[in-house]
Amino acid sequence: MRLRLLMRRLTVSAPRMAVRSALPWPFRWAVLAIVAGFCAAIALWAFEFGKDIAGLEKGNKAQLLQVRLENESLRAQLSTLKDEHHKAQSVANTAATLLTAEKTSQERLAESNRQLDADNQRLRSDLGFFEQLIPASGAAGISIRGLQAGLQKNGELKWQVLMIHALKNPAEFKGQLELTFAGLENGKPWIGKLPAGAQPVVIKQYGRLEGLYAVPVNVVIKSVTAKVFEGQTVRAVQTLKL
Repeated sequence: MRLRLLMRRLTVSAPRMAVRSALPWPFRWAVLAIVAGFCAAIALWAFEFGKDIAGLEKGNKAQLLQVRLENESLRAQLSTLKDEHHKAQSVANTAATLLTAEKTSQERLAESNRQLDADNQRLRSDLGFFEQLIPASGAAGISIRGLQAGLQKNGELKWQVLMIHALKNPAEFKGQLELTFAGLENGKPWIGKLPAGAQPVVIKQYGRLEGLYAVPVNVVIKSVTAKVFEGQTVRAVQTLKL
C-alpha cells in the first residue's frame, strides 16, 4: 500500500504543484512603512504648499506676533498693578499702625483721666474730712460732722460717718453707731437697719466708719439717719436726705 502511494506521487498522476515566490514578513512591513512615510511626506508638502499659496502662514505669524505683543503689554500692566498694590498695602499698613498707636494713646489718656478723677475725688474727700475736724464754736463732746451715702453700680448703698471730739485731749469714747435707712417699697413706707445691728465706736479725737448696705429689691431709699449712743443715751444724731 505504501509502495503504491509512493509510485503515484512519482508518476504523471501525481498531484500538481505550484511554485510561487514569497518575501519574508519583515521585508513586507518595511516596504509598507516606506510607502506610508513617502505618502505622509507628500501630504505634508502639499499642505505646506497650500498654506503658502493661500497666505495662511503669514496671517498666522502676524496673529502670533500680535498676541505676543498683547501678552507683553498685559504683563507690563500686571507688573504696574502689583507695584501699586504693594504701595497701597504699605500705606494701609502704616495707617493701621498709626491708628493702633492713636487708639492706644487714647486708651492711656482715658485711663489717666480716670485716675486723675479718682485722685481728685479722694483729695476732695480728705479735704472735707479735715475741714470737718475743725471744732465748731460752742460745741462740746462727741458729734457727727459728716454723713455721706450713695448708690453704687451694683445696687448697694455705700455709707460713711465721720465723728469727732470737739475738745482738746479728750478721753477715749466708747459707744455704738446705729444707721437707719428710710424709703419706699412699692410705694409704701419702708425702714431698714444694718443686718449686723449697731456698729461699735471707739475714738480718741476723731473716727470714721464706712460700709455697704444691700438695698432690698423694689426699695427706694430716701434718707439715712446716723445716731451715736453711749449706753442708752443718744450723744449725736444726723440725717441725710437722698
